[in-house]
Amino acid sequence: MEVEPVVSDSAADTKPEEVNTKSDEIVAEPTTDEKVVVDATEAKSTTKEDEYAYLETTGFTSERFKIEIRNMPKYYGIAELKKFLNSELSLSTNKIKIIRPGCPFLFVCFRDEKGRQAAITTLNGYTWKNKKLQAFEAKPAPDPLVKRRNQASGADGKVTVKKRKTLEESVTALAYLSYEDQLVQKQSEMRNVLNKLGKEVWKTCPALRGHVEEERKLHDGLPCKLERIRKSPQVDGYRNKCEFSIGKDDQGEIRVGFRVGSYSNGFLDVESPQNLKNVSDKMKATVKFYEEFVRKSTLDVYSPETYQGHFRQLTVRTSSSTGDVMVVIGIHPQTMTEEELTAFKASIVDHFTSDQGKQIGISSIYLEKIGKRESGQTVNPVEHLHGETHIVDVIHGLKFRISPLAFFQINTPSAEVLYQCAIDLAETSQQTSVLDICCGTGTIGLCFAKHCKQVLGVELNPQAIEDAKYNAELNKIDNCKFYAGNADDLITSLIRNANIQAGENLVAIVDPPRAGLHVRSITQLRNARGLNRLIYVSCSPNSAVKNWVDLMRPCSKAMRGTPFVLKKALPVDLFPHTPHVELVLLFEREPEKEEAEMTEVEEKEGDEAKPADEEMKVSDSEIVEGEAKEDTEMKTVSEEVEDKTNGQD
Repeated sequence: MEVEPVVSDSAADTKPEEVNTKSDEIVAEPTTDEKVVVDATEAKSTTKEDEYAYLETTGFTSERFKIEIRNMPKYYGIAELKKFLNSELSLSTNKIKIIRPGCPFLFVCFRDEKGRQAAITTLNGYTWKNKKLQAFEAKPAPDPLVKRRNQASGADGKVTVKKRKTLEESVTALAYLSYEDQLVQKQSEMRNVLNKLGKEVWKTCPALRGHVEEERKLHDGLPCKLERIRKSPQVDGYRNKCEFSIGKDDQGEIRVGFRVGSYSNGFLDVESPQNLKNVSDKMKATVKFYEEFVRKSTLDVYSPETYQGHFRQLTVRTSSSTGDVMVVIGIHPQTMTEEELTAFKASIVDHFTSDQGKQIGISSIYLEKIGKRESGQTVNPVEHLHGETHIVDVIHGLKFRISPLAFFQINTPSAEVLYQCAIDLAETSQQTSVLDICCGTGTIGLCFAKHCKQVLGVELNPQAIEDAKYNAELNKIDNCKFYAGNADDLITSLIRNANIQAGENLVAIVDPPRAGLHVRSITQLRNARGLNRLIYVSCSPNSAVKNWVDLMRPCSKAMRGTPFVLKKALPVDLFPHTPHVELVLLFEREPEKEEAEMTEVEEKEGDEAKPADEEMKVSDSEIVEGEAKEDTEMKTVSEEVEDKTNGQD
């Protein structure tokens, strides 16, 4: 999955303490050694601003109806907590604010005073996980932007701020190094990750200490063999997707680019991407072209502080094979009438279909409405305005249709390297069935198709599954099936549907989001008989260590299946000029235990064999309709927090 951050406005709108699971904002952190004094453009006097003015000026905010819950248990999951509050206790929470993993207190917001008082009455004195909870009213949080300005404002009306990093330093932190030196640094970081894994296995799995020590002797202190990092075929201008913010720079000029800073540290300036090495010339030209449109428009840019204005975001996707460009114009509609919105759409189309737009290669135009999301809404609505509905890119000679919101590796040439590494490690044959867990638009599975008997993929996003099925038809591949649903619920059903016969084998390819797989998925993979080889592709190796430990830990009540053993790790550089790197790991079953178990199972099945037409099989419809569950938030607290922090690398 994609790991390098891309700009998003949503994180800038976040008030303090709020759990924010969207982790793709570029943030330029302030340094600590220098200070810069700038004019306070909005300060008319030395009077401090009201840090709670937003309660009256921004409409509804659940900060008005917040409670604090103390004496929380040390271990619980986000989904478990939401089920406890909303299902078991019938409380209608609006927002849950986790401080950090294991913190004994948290904050919960409601939509009205009635909801808040009902929660206090129910929760105060309630025992959960052997902990007697305490609940009481909590004060609203101050506006972090105003608070930061007040802290930095001097008696002379000037605002003293710590000097922040440049956009280049924040987005392409390794660009000052030669590419070879970047690879050396990334190789070293992957050594650190594997060392961390070895220590975690040693600490949490005493039975594996002997194995860890043997591996360390063989692999220079590491718990497995670490291959040399694979280079990216394209070093500069490799990004095929960027989400650009729209705002103003420190001089007050309208910019389309990347945000420097965040709401919490007091910086909302937007700077141009023209000097960034990882952004292509075609993408830079598109940004500059749209910036001209925004500057000429009578509509204003959106302000995360006041929630006023319209222009919020520009998403640009490009195809490395065709050169086509897709643009997604993100606006807040505010109180625009249908007539005004129709006129705006027409002006967008006129601008991008001009001669200059054609010269850039713009072939697809969408409008995205970015407003306050309703309960249960996970994506913003997009509307096709002009041109093609998709762009097409090519990996391993296969064509892939890409929709506006679909995931696709942002470095296409390097994705070919990544997928080839996974294919090589899997060692599949025409007797191999492949489980593609978190399959997205089917890119990995379809690349595996000619190397195996069949591919069965599962993905939570229904639109991505539609793209995966279309991509299979587009490439005339008939041994791949894709299912929409939560991998946590469907892995066992997929294995049954694979219908593995004698002499055949099963391989799983896991390519999860940054936080990794939920423990339910790990448990199902551990319990899967016949699954002897697993390829784990991680875009955030530090966040995935817990998953790897769970795959390896000895059998227990929670992890009943035979444990896996880590055999090899292979880094692949998808993000030149940044610290991020993908890590591909090969896990295999412990041979002596797995062989004994499989022999016992085969003997039992031989005694209880039934005719083929009487065997229990799971149909495609049963997978999609009977067992798929829309459980989108099954993450632990630590995973939620890592999602938030990883996006600010």
